[in-house]
Amino acid sequence: MPEEVRLDRASQPLSGTAVTFHIVSTAFFTFICYLAIGIPLAVLPGYVHTDLGYSSVLAGLAISMQYLATLLSRPFAGRMADSVGPKTAVLRGLAGCSVSGVFLLAAGFFPQIPALSLAILLIGRLVLGCGESMVGTGAITWGIGRVGAQHTARMISWNGIATYGALAIGAPLGVVINHAWGLAAVGATVTVLSLGGFLLARLKAATAVVRGEHLPFQHVLRKVFPHGMGLALGSIGFGSIATFITLFYASHQWPNAAFSLTLFGTFFVGARLLFASTISRFGGFRVAIICFSVEALGLLLLWQAGSPALALVGASLTGFGFALIFPALGVEAVNLVPANNRGSALGAYSVFLDLALGVTGPLAGLIVSQFGYPEVFLFAAVASLAAVALTVSMYRRAQPASSTAVPG
Repeated sequence: MPEEVRLDRASQPLSGTAVTFHIVSTAFFTFICYLAIGIPLAVLPGYVHTDLGYSSVLAGLAISMQYLATLLSRPFAGRMADSVGPKTAVLRGLAGCSVSGVFLLAAGFFPQIPALSLAILLIGRLVLGCGESMVGTGAITWGIGRVGAQHTARMISWNGIATYGALAIGAPLGVVINHAWGLAAVGATVTVLSLGGFLLARLKAATAVVRGEHLPFQHVLRKVFPHGMGLALGSIGFGSIATFITLFYASHQWPNAAFSLTLFGTFFVGARLLFASTISRFGGFRVAIICFSVEALGLLLLWQAGSPALALVGASLTGFGFALIFPALGVEAVNLVPANNRGSALGAYSVFLDLALGVTGPLAGLIVSQFGYPEVFLFAAVASLAAVALTVSMYRRAQPASSTAVPG
């Protein structure tokens, strides 16, 4: 069946059940991608720092290399989704995730040669980062193309549910696999899961490429810059937890560090499921202001946590607050460009998430080396409060214009 025919059918009104099915079935590929990311997430900092004997800065770098690669490949991924189709972007991204698992498997065979093991691991992280950018941008664009722009907020929200739901499942799963069979088994699991996702994605119908003038990426980037900066400031909290929560727990000799990542992801998913509709009801800016404030409170609790129970509350609140930041500001950002530049807008907007996560690891490692683990979360809380001020400013500037919230 020609791609254009599929697009015509997709443009017809869909029932609520059909919309939900297309959104969830497309977000599933994001879920697979982030399982590949989440499974090694709680394992790698300890492997680099403890097993290989490198510093906390290099442990942070091992995580952040993925985000750096994602950052650098976002423009390419967005243009790919716009020019050759989002399905192609998703397929190539899942293939990259599978290859990254092969590198992780290989790194697990050389712990006795730390430099070689670390080098292989970092290459795999770079490949995984490229795969993440293609799947992340492609899946959202694919879903919007199938259900219509009026469901942008829902598609972005469900993509995030898939993302952090996978992280919540993947982190403890990776710890169990690593404890039982080692890092090589972690890599093998990532490879098999990603290949399975690739084969399933091949079976799903594509949407036609939307024709029209493609704006230069720099032009799109300028349009979404304020929204992206807010996203970046709010993402530092997630980056701090993802990179250093396991070592933070270890410094206090607390057990079950991976459970804090599970709670972060669980509360993230819960907030997306319960409150995603608030974006269309109240507007992205107002929702983002509240979310940044809740995230800051959670990070302050982590900073002052004197017990694992209080740390779990802090991680939960941080996940709850962070949940709607991406879709809330993302809806406002995507509406600034024509439909045929939607992938580029998502790519440009997501660049700021990647930038924040890429910088957070090494910067937080420096903070740890100078002040200790709790101060990492204080730094992240200050960034969230700065995001509140920035979003208030954007909201005030947008007041003379008509509301840009997309009905969900």
